[in-house]
Amino acid sequence: MKVGLFIDTWYPMVDGVIKVVDNYARRLVKYCDVVVFAPETRGYKKEDDDALPYKVIRCSSIPIIGNDYDFPTPVLDPVFEAKVVLSGIDIVHIHSPFTVSMAGVLYAKLNKLPVVATLHSQYRQDFEKPIKFKPAVDVAMDGIMRVFNACDECWAVNSGIKELYQKEYGLTAPCKVRLNATDHKPVADPLAAAREVNEAYGIPADATVLLFVGRINFIKNIDFTVRALARAKELGLKNFRMLFVGKGQDEDKLEELVSQMGLKDEVVMCGLVSGKEMLEKLYSRAKLFLFPSLYDANSLVQIEAACQGTPAVFLEGAKTAATVTPGVNGLVVSPATEDAYARAVMDILSDSEAYSKLSEAARRDLYLNWDDVVRDVYADYCRFVGK
Repeated sequence: MKVGLFIDTWYPMVDGVIKVVDNYARRLVKYCDVVVFAPETRGYKKEDDDALPYKVIRCSSIPIIGNDYDFPTPVLDPVFEAKVVLSGIDIVHIHSPFTVSMAGVLYAKLNKLPVVATLHSQYRQDFEKPIKFKPAVDVAMDGIMRVFNACDECWAVNSGIKELYQKEYGLTAPCKVRLNATDHKPVADPLAAAREVNEAYGIPADATVLLFVGRINFIKNIDFTVRALARAKELGLKNFRMLFVGKGQDEDKLEELVSQMGLKDEVVMCGLVSGKEMLEKLYSRAKLFLFPSLYDANSLVQIEAACQGTPAVFLEGAKTAATVTPGVNGLVVSPATEDAYARAVMDILSDSEAYSKLSEAARRDLYLNWDDVVRDVYADYCRFVGK
């Protein structure tokens, strides 16, 4: 079997969907041939693609001013289209509903191949931010739902996203839940890991560490995190460090807000950390993973945190919290205010017994490995292809 994975952005850009596709491809090569179809992105080097254990076919793209992402243009790239036609793939799996993936769906329909889609994102939110005219948002949503409804089956990353697509977005294609996972492993020596993180980022050994990992973009509500921590400091939270790990378009805005909120001594901007081992150590050093995003569908970072027994703190209404049992393996704060969030963080940090139970349950219930997930993915591919 030969599988085509289609995605509308790719390395060196890094986000959760890219990491999902990469983890799929790295494991699927144990079972079958794999080709990733993706756009050329800023800073990409062909030698980096060649070093991957699977094949990558890129199409041309246009940079989007003021945005981290580029706009793929496969219809302007006859060489790419020819490579799709000559690829010999048996099944198309799309991970986005835009131009590259549309090329995959079209190829599948013309050649009577099965098409699977993973529902990674809350697209209406994506459209509502730049497009303030609701009828235009509705037209855009209609376009992407035509793509998803043309698929033989859709896989939602959790039950909340499945419900959103079926009840609000108009999904009519068959849909089931397929959870995300991680390739992280629990740190073998947490004390040594803590010492390394402390030395690397100038953290006192007795400081409580709180963590965010991901794109530094206010769409993920990280400005809420800063305001909530300022409130926690007012309420008496002492000797803590908030680590922001990642890069993004709002780094300057975040640093300005940190200064305004009087948290320059408590906040550490770690920048991009690409090494998996160091990320594992950062998660292990943290007591809580602060993730008040109402944008994310099911972020990999919360699973990476759970791998180290680091519980996440969400907000009521977050789709990405759908896998969590509130108060058992994570916290879901209601009402969704900075004051309530600050108090929830302080309450769990002040109760060592409750924290230990929460930490153990996060690792037990929410840590899922990609090897197990991709084994089931391949079984589903075989079901569609008939092999």
